[in-house]
Amino acid sequence: MSKQPRHPKEQATDPTSLAEALIQKACKNRATFLNLSGLGLTDLPESIGQLSQLKELRLNINRLTSLPESIGQLSQLKELYLNANQLTSLPETIGQLSQLRTLYLDANQLTSLPESIGQLSQLEELSLNINRLTLLPETIGQLSQLQELYLNANQLTSLPESIGQLSQLHTLYLEANRLTSLPESLRSLCR
Repeated sequence: MSKQPRHPKEQATDPTSLAEALIQKACKNRATFLNLSGLGLTDLPESIGQLSQLKELRLNINRLTSLPESIGQLSQLKELYLNANQLTSLPETIGQLSQLRTLYLDANQLTSLPESIGQLSQLEELSLNINRLTLLPETIGQLSQLQELYLNANQLTSLPESIGQLSQLHTLYLEANRLTSLPESLRSLCR
């Protein structure tokens, strides 16, 4: 007696294999948008770096603890969403995303940011709510286009003086941190 084939919806799909298949399809179609949210990914395939035409990448609600170095090859990327993962750090190559305008990293486990974050010269929105950040790199002051910075619910005890260099900044959220004082340079942001 032969076994009945399982219904396609019942077949277990390995999240990494599924992501790889979606990446290859996006590569073939020269897609500018890719949504890999909610797949249960623990690793993002290195092949993500092949998508040089990608403008928006969504990786929300996965179990990613790190990103591959190849993420830096997404030279056209404008929006990157990584909310609700388990990221503890970001690769230095994140600084190579020279076209990036929006970066959302809410609800992760980040304790620090790489110095290369300051190289994101087009970045307008940076959201880091609900992480474990204890400090920000001085290079954050190099984000000359930054307009919105969300840092609620971290463990920040201070802010770098360079934050006063963010001349385009109009929104800054710092609730639920451990700040005891603010840098004098913040005064220069008042208009």
